[in-house]
Amino acid sequence: MRKPSIADVFPALNWANRVNTRTLQADLIAGFSSAAIVIPQGVAFAAIAGLPPEYGLYTAMITALVAALWGSSMVMISGPTTAISAVLLSTLHEMAEPGSARYIELALMLTIMVGIIQMLAGVARLGGLVAFVSHSVMTAFTTAAAILIGSSQLAGALGLRSESGGNVIERLTRVFHEIDAIDPLAVAIALTTLVSVVIFQKLLPRWPGILIALVLGSALNHMLNGAENGIAMVGAVAAAVPSFMPPTSVLGDMAALAPGAAAIALVGLLEALSIGRSFAVRRKEKFDANQEIRGQGLSNVVGGLFQCYAGSGSFTRSGLNAAAGATTPLAGVFASLFLLIALLVASPLIALIPIPAMSGLILFVAWRLINWQEIRHIVTISRPETVILVLTLLSGLLIELDFAIYVGVIASFSVFIYESSHPALRVSAPVVTASGRRKFRNVDLHDIPECPQIISFRLDGSIYFGSVEHLEVELDRMRAKRPGQKHMVLYLKGVGKMDLAGADLLIALIRDVKAAGGSLYIVALFPPLVDSLHRFHVIDEIGTDHLHISKGEAIAAVTKDINHTICASCDCRVFLECEGLPNTKADTSQ
Repeated sequence: MRKPSIADVFPALNWANRVNTRTLQADLIAGFSSAAIVIPQGVAFAAIAGLPPEYGLYTAMITALVAALWGSSMVMISGPTTAISAVLLSTLHEMAEPGSARYIELALMLTIMVGIIQMLAGVARLGGLVAFVSHSVMTAFTTAAAILIGSSQLAGALGLRSESGGNVIERLTRVFHEIDAIDPLAVAIALTTLVSVVIFQKLLPRWPGILIALVLGSALNHMLNGAENGIAMVGAVAAAVPSFMPPTSVLGDMAALAPGAAAIALVGLLEALSIGRSFAVRRKEKFDANQEIRGQGLSNVVGGLFQCYAGSGSFTRSGLNAAAGATTPLAGVFASLFLLIALLVASPLIALIPIPAMSGLILFVAWRLINWQEIRHIVTISRPETVILVLTLLSGLLIELDFAIYVGVIASFSVFIYESSHPALRVSAPVVTASGRRKFRNVDLHDIPECPQIISFRLDGSIYFGSVEHLEVELDRMRAKRPGQKHMVLYLKGVGKMDLAGADLLIALIRDVKAAGGSLYIVALFPPLVDSLHRFHVIDEIGTDHLHISKGEAIAAVTKDINHTICASCDCRVFLECEGLPNTKADTSQ
């Protein structure tokens, strides 16, 4: 085990030598672009989370700064995200009134707990384990979050004063009951903002469409005297600079916050790792998942102490950062500094944003969050993944959003365990290709004739305690269907793991085959598997002369054990080795 280095404590040292005049210039430009887009985004995400607007901006500032210096990605920028904002509201809305002082304290404590969980996961090097969560879980989760977010913004877009909280059906029901109170002015402002951002995203994607759309919606509100006519406003930012504010008054609520903290920690890691890996692959850069986990955890712990709520990697900001030419994490540092300057100058303007304009913007964000193409892809190609998708989606829509991630994770691991415990057992036989080479093909799929005495079959998967029962059933079925094929060639190329229970299964099969007057040959190439065959005494049972490294060698050996009298009258001539058997007719050879 290697000793920790200074770079482990401060990973920025790993890329500090790449900084030069050229990279500084590129990172300054990228940081400015990121800061420009995050102001309306941060305000919108804070609204989704049930927090005052400044908390979204603080999160975009502090979380991004810490994650840039202690993470692993060269271009990913962290901050508030749609999914985490939705889960935070879902977790806290029954514990306190959104926006209240107690709600804010709970959000900050929840953020610190999220960071601690993530840091512990990074120290335990669980980066690889997170990858086991099915992609369908995140697809369904983000879809449920998007629908929940969209339903929560309908009241604001329609100018209603509906009660917040509840699942999608409860939210829609409340809106339906108040449909007579819809404010046409609010609808006009929301539609102006929504249509504007759609047009800019479609026709002028490089323009700051979100910011322009919010300005247009606010301008319409001002022209029509919306504030005087009852249109609700976002409100002023309390302070442009975050302050140190540990949430000490809610220490007694940590047990109640724990389930939500675990869900947000997992969602945040899935978001950050997927974004970080995708950019690292695209840019051919190294990415340390465990370092990124530790960086994300530290950013949330520090953020929770400085008025930030839970954050993670932001795909929008990261994509813009990369497109703007960012080369090092200093772009994220510069983005935080530019955002601080912007808040010091322009924070009074946030108070002029009407709630319907913000709702229209958030409706667009929610719609963009749904990946219809990926949903269609999952449903059409995989039944197990579809089950995971549906269970996660329904849990998020009908129960609670944080509960949905648990359902999805449990369903993912259940599918993984089921599939690993049901390895494929396929009978194969040779065919001669156009090039004259012999290839073994699946008998059932290609309707290939088999040798009446030899059965060749391949096992793909792990032979371990969880798969033994399934393999016993499949082997019994295969042998019952072919009672005359007493000689066997077992191809273990697709087997990567075998434990004692799996070895006992093979030993029992060897003994059964011998008792029936047959023989069994094993083809194994993978050195660790061969070592396991020796260590668990499978080779002692079968003999070293029955272990081969190719199917050709195994077939040549097994044809010496079969009944040659049967071969003399056989017209199949399945194997090339049949030509060398006694009494083989030349005109029937392959």
